[in-house]
Amino acid sequence: MQSSVLRSPSAPELPQFDVLIVGAGAAGLYTALCLPSHYRIGLLTKDTLSLSASDWAQGGIAAVVDPGDSPALHLADTLQAGVGLCDYDAVKFLVEQAPQCIQSLVAMGVSFDRHNGELALTLEAAHSRRRVLHAADTTGRQVVSTLTAQVLSRKHIHVFSQALTLDVWLDQATRRCQGICLLYEGHVRWLRSAAVILATGGGGQVFAQTTNPELSTGDGVAIAHRAGAMLRDLEFVQFHPTALTQPGAPRFLISEAVRGEGAHLIDHNGRRFAFDYHPAGELAPRDVVSRAIFSYLQKTHADPAAAHVWLDLRPIAPETIQHRFPNIIQVCQRWGIDVFHEPIPVAPAAHYWMGGIATDLVNQTSIPGLYAVGETASTGVHGANRLASNSLLECLVFGAQFAHLELEATNIRQPVTGATDADAAKASERYPLNASIADLLESDLMKIQALRQELPRLVWQSAGICRDGIMMATAIAQIQRWQQEFSDLAITQRLQHLEPAQDVALGEVSIDAQLRVWAETRNLLDVAWLILQSAHFRTESRGGHYRVDYPDTETAWEAHTLVCKNDETALNGTRWSKAPVVKQPE
Repeated sequence: MQSSVLRSPSAPELPQFDVLIVGAGAAGLYTALCLPSHYRIGLLTKDTLSLSASDWAQGGIAAVVDPGDSPALHLADTLQAGVGLCDYDAVKFLVEQAPQCIQSLVAMGVSFDRHNGELALTLEAAHSRRRVLHAADTTGRQVVSTLTAQVLSRKHIHVFSQALTLDVWLDQATRRCQGICLLYEGHVRWLRSAAVILATGGGGQVFAQTTNPELSTGDGVAIAHRAGAMLRDLEFVQFHPTALTQPGAPRFLISEAVRGEGAHLIDHNGRRFAFDYHPAGELAPRDVVSRAIFSYLQKTHADPAAAHVWLDLRPIAPETIQHRFPNIIQVCQRWGIDVFHEPIPVAPAAHYWMGGIATDLVNQTSIPGLYAVGETASTGVHGANRLASNSLLECLVFGAQFAHLELEATNIRQPVTGATDADAAKASERYPLNASIADLLESDLMKIQALRQELPRLVWQSAGICRDGIMMATAIAQIQRWQQEFSDLAITQRLQHLEPAQDVALGEVSIDAQLRVWAETRNLLDVAWLILQSAHFRTESRGGHYRVDYPDTETAWEAHTLVCKNDETALNGTRWSKAPVVKQPE
């Protein structure tokens, strides 16, 4: 039996669920499949099932499947890449569970590359062994398409497409998560559930240059922050060294697997300049390679932001290129580049966010009933710098833990008790709606769109590959002004002050796209402020966080950065603090 894809319900009430999953990339899909089948599951995506950062992932999935490799080596490589901030228990758990997750994917039908009948493995930067599995160079797409087919075959999983989660819904007395508030089919609706799982991916769109898809606007982190959940290590962003920079082309990621197979980073003279910055050259950790390119362009070009270097695939055997990288060949051909005869113009772009919502080994956040998984979570696995191809693995290993989720029976399928008519009337008095939502949007949309354009440029300049305290302080002040301007908008005043469980008809379904711009801009403003404040708080350089005014790595900063709201004595009610890293037992 096919799962239910909910569209235009005839009745105002939507079904209630045991578990709601927000996000339908690899983490959300795999979580839905791993949850006990007797739970009624709602899977929400603000776009379509096939559009996510996971779908764009080319590099592969790291796992120990070769007898010559070991979990201990994978553990050591991950800890080394994380520059002292990986939690030992979390990494150990990840690498030990990895082979089982690969077996699960193979059983579901994921067609990984094979060599002489065995799973083919490749070497990627900072790995000491060949342990990365691929499906050509579209691994993420292969995994996501397989998981999607599985989800659509499960009758207990109901999929909401074009459904945008605005906030989690907390019980005011207990502060337990009891559902979500979402925008769906021209209505603001409230859905109750015993558990909510945020699997919204990263926040690359907060940067002007990013390999992430347009939907990666940091929704989960912003939603969790507004609810008061603990966040962790938000300053750590991985900038991929090699994104396509052909004029007019999107920032298509040229996987580091290309460098692992032997491609060279070169300047316009054909010199492998990366060795000037690290003895491993183009196979150094990606944050080192990103800074090498950035520094080289700063020294050699009048306008480094518009400049690029070259990635030369010609040292790789043509048959290997054809077999391993057909998608890269195709995309480059589309933009007039023949990878067999000329190098690819590349420059760094924001790629992966190591920080996120703080979670434990079973994905629980600091708010009861609220969970997070995938890139939006901070499990302690990645530390200050993610090891290549550990991210898809993290989605699977931690998603699999939901097989053991036990819900409190008293919270399952309770009737919704929310705003009364009197509550709604009171809200209308405080925030009167003198015009339709469409009219409010029309008057505010130009300002919202301007913010959406200006914000990523500011964050790229102030919190990109190289950061500076004075520049960040200036950017923080500007963002706080923008946050106030955004809060003062008539549409914001109306939508941010709805009473719990108060369903609101907003007009035609076509208005959803404009309201999505409002909601994503709201989230991006929060995410930008959180990243910049976290980066300003950490007065050192480490992994994906590099400060030109504090270039050294300091022992005193070998600690997590914690961010927690609901502190009336702190800046904007939010406090930053340090927390110890979980180390290997003596």
